[in-house]
Amino acid sequence: MKRNFHSLRALLLMILLSPFYSFSQPGTDTIKSGARFHHEMPDQPYMAPASGLRTTAPRVKSAGYTMVQVNVDAGGFNINGDAANEPSMTIDPQDPMHIVIGWRQFDNVNSNFRQAGYGYSTDGGQTWTFPGVINPGIFRSDPVLDCDSSGKIYYNSLTLDAGNNYLCKVFKSSNGGAAWDAGVDAHGGDKQWMTIDRSGGSGTGNIYCNWNSYFTSCYPGSFIRSTDYGASYGDCTELPGTPYWGTMAVGNSGEVYIAGRSDPYGIIVVKSTSAQHPDSIPDWSMSIVDLDGQVTYGELVNPLGLAGQVSISVDHSGGPANGNVYLLSTVQRYSNSDSADVMFARSTDGGLTWSAPVRVNDDSGTGRYQWFGTMSVAPNGRIDATWLDTRDSPPGSLLSALYYSYSNDQGISWSANQKLSPLFNSQIGWPQQAKMGDYVSMISDNTKAYLAWTNTLNYEQDVYFSTITPFATGVTEQQLNDSGIHITACPSPFSDHTTIAYYLPESGFISLSLIDICGREVRRIVAAYRDKGDHQINLSGEGIPRGYYFIRLASGAQSAVIGAVKID
Repeated sequence: MKRNFHSLRALLLMILLSPFYSFSQPGTDTIKSGARFHHEMPDQPYMAPASGLRTTAPRVKSAGYTMVQVNVDAGGFNINGDAANEPSMTIDPQDPMHIVIGWRQFDNVNSNFRQAGYGYSTDGGQTWTFPGVINPGIFRSDPVLDCDSSGKIYYNSLTLDAGNNYLCKVFKSSNGGAAWDAGVDAHGGDKQWMTIDRSGGSGTGNIYCNWNSYFTSCYPGSFIRSTDYGASYGDCTELPGTPYWGTMAVGNSGEVYIAGRSDPYGIIVVKSTSAQHPDSIPDWSMSIVDLDGQVTYGELVNPLGLAGQVSISVDHSGGPANGNVYLLSTVQRYSNSDSADVMFARSTDGGLTWSAPVRVNDDSGTGRYQWFGTMSVAPNGRIDATWLDTRDSPPGSLLSALYYSYSNDQGISWSANQKLSPLFNSQIGWPQQAKMGDYVSMISDNTKAYLAWTNTLNYEQDVYFSTITPFATGVTEQQLNDSGIHITACPSPFSDHTTIAYYLPESGFISLSLIDICGREVRRIVAAYRDKGDHQINLSGEGIPRGYYFIRLASGAQSAVIGAVKID
């Protein structure tokens, strides 16, 4: 009943907002349809940027989390009147301080005409340069970025020819996104995805692409590859189950995985062990994955967009989980009425069989949206997950916040969910298209997760880069300001006890407290005068329920906060 109600509300919303988008597009008036619907079409002409004052781009810095706007002008200010969404990110493996993000750029929100926007950072994402777009004045959408082992950046971008045939070009940059070549034709279709082999095997440097086979330039094919570092792309190949709305990954031995929705089967993963060999015809096997739901679109938080794609990743840690394959997606549940939960499954045998589904979001009830579920796996095997969440939205509204969780045990269990961003309204800032894009992008290293995502904290759609520090990766340490206060907790996670060590730059009265994620003080650890210097105290885990907590140290106007996880 709830699903029918949501479908009716979304349809009514689109009718009321019909001036914002063309109903001549096939399928835009059909909610939660599959492969034949929800696709990109140019329907409005280009409109030049509006003139106006620049405003300061908001930055957020808190315990273990930062957020910096990417689509800014040369002075680092927000550009009023434009829109940017659907970001894809890559990080140079030769220089991790060099990060490139591509997105759908709307120069003026009064037109739905979009271009291939991009920006780059040379300081690890602290500041960003937004030079403009690739192919100014050319309709481009669905950006997907990746890089090869040498640090060359590839940008896959969708357009349509005069006959409305879907075509892609893959642009290459050898200088970290500062300049791009003319691009290479790569067949193409709607909702294309791309990944590059960095396994070190025979397929290293191969580029693999897949898209929705219903909107393809080479029906019924939807998969292509380049085995010459992007100089050319081969013929299209048809895939079993025709997966779409999903991502791709390369395994430790160069095997290729493609995940997605399949109308005959639900959610599937197809795998090829031969696609890495240039002279082979790729063979494919298929497995059906139970996530207790189906990938969908048309939810009120993103009426003409997906609720999220299917994310697939492989563990490259070299440890006990090496080679595990992980799947995560926002789905509309089968077993209950929830329209958008983040669900996870894993395979320990190369995608042949899959675990039972696990829900990552820990809210109660079924009335909230957890959408744009996204996953990445760190080199040490930690699994990071983010999504947008309406659980904190006031009654009668659909405001969202960025949420995060991680797993250190192959996805068997997940940390207590952490709210990272302020609430924002996903239903504003639409550039004549009632959506905030279809996906976001995340990459993990051993200490942090890096996220390229969209929000409306400027009261318009903008692209942001965030760093997320998991609060339970060995010794936890944070210094939030220049006050000189330091605090650590080891071990973290802890069961019986954790030792808190802290340094005070000045003598004075201090307060050291354990606080839950709602800001409530769970235990007062120290409330006394302490001399300048190093101090240490043991915190017993007795009586503290399993979950995520903060340890806060305050001395006068100075404070520092770290995270700590209590396990049974």
